[in-house]
Amino acid sequence: MVEVLQSVLTRLETARIVPVVVIDDAGMAADVADALVAGGIHCAEITLRTSAGLASMAAISGRDDFTLGAGTVLTPEQVDACADAGAEFIVSPGFDESVVRRAQERGIVALPGIATATELQWALRAGLDAVKFFPADRLGGLAGISALAAPFPAVRFLPSGGVGVGNVVDYLAHPSVFAVGGSWMVPRAAIADRDFALIARLSAEAATLVR
Repeated sequence: MVEVLQSVLTRLETARIVPVVVIDDAGMAADVADALVAGGIHCAEITLRTSAGLASMAAISGRDDFTLGAGTVLTPEQVDACADAGAEFIVSPGFDESVVRRAQERGIVALPGIATATELQWALRAGLDAVKFFPADRLGGLAGISALAAPFPAVRFLPSGGVGVGNVVDYLAHPSVFAVGGSWMVPRAAIADRDFALIARLSAEAATLVR
């Protein structure tokens, strides 16, 4: 199981960007995934912020060319639902030990959000060495990551919140950052308008920017 979990993290590290996707109509999920792949991004975090989240995951799951994650996962029950829908990793805004444990029991990667050294120590105690840093822009951005990385040099961070075209390269240049989370390449309005060509173009620009 350790090898499987590490494989998922390696794929995210290779992608460098984890799109944060909010979908209102699960019928568009496959097209969104196609657009991301066309642009060179082969992963996404489908959030549970809408009632279409789980059905969207199910519509994408099982693809050989895509690493599927779930976002805004707040409870162990949601972990189960996301795992059943095909999610290979879950992302939470904060640290909840019961959520992390359930993800570990289900054999999927947990990336809980942390904002303080105390929360980071909780994550380490739970056996994690990769966490989400959220909300990155409100926590000092790169300076905040550097402050935490100094006493915790083995931890890898996924900054999310306020990450965009103007700072993504700087974030990814930090040795403790393995990938970033962002939504600029998948505007919610573009999904609603079925403008998948725009999503593909923005994804290609983002993929080029970070590579």
